[in-house]
Amino acid sequence: MPGQSVGAVKAQRARFDQPLQLRSGGILPAFDLVYETYGTLNAAGSNAILVCHALSGHHHVAGHYADQPDNVGWWDNIIGPGRPLDTDRFFIVGVNNLGGCHGSTGPSSIDPETGQPYGASFPVITVEDWVESQARLADLLGIRRFAAVIGGSLGGMQALQWSLAHPERVRHVLAIAAAPHLT
Repeated sequence: MPGQSVGAVKAQRARFDQPLQLRSGGILPAFDLVYETYGTLNAAGSNAILVCHALSGHHHVAGHYADQPDNVGWWDNIIGPGRPLDTDRFFIVGVNNLGGCHGSTGPSSIDPETGQPYGASFPVITVEDWVESQARLADLLGIRRFAAVIGGSLGGMQALQWSLAHPERVRHVLAIAAAPHLT
């Protein structure tokens, strides 16, 4: 692929202490999201692209970790300078979904009410919940409106949900191999 990789990257963690009301009726009193960014956010906060992952995916979308050069992001071939998601033009964000096993709050996290891992008591999380948590991250990062939200499969469902829940906050949606709902 023409262009270059973004090179060595580092995962980041954002903590949210305001409760998240879940579509299932549950509440997460606080939560963490693990994410990576590539490129630079412009002053208007309008050149950001959110890349949503599929069920088995995670936040490590591009580049590699300095101590793990073989651990290359799952979309590294299209993200970077001169690549289709050009980091010289766009600020790319990859987020690990709530309930995932790559650092964001999930079943292995400590339930603040019990002091023990959530385990099977972790609340049901929906696509709508992921999008609401992503919107909070966007606010934290200073992103007012995404240039695009992109995702395949379950990530595509998140992209569709962005267009429904926050149409004023997304200019383009690229939903790849996605359905509007699960049966």
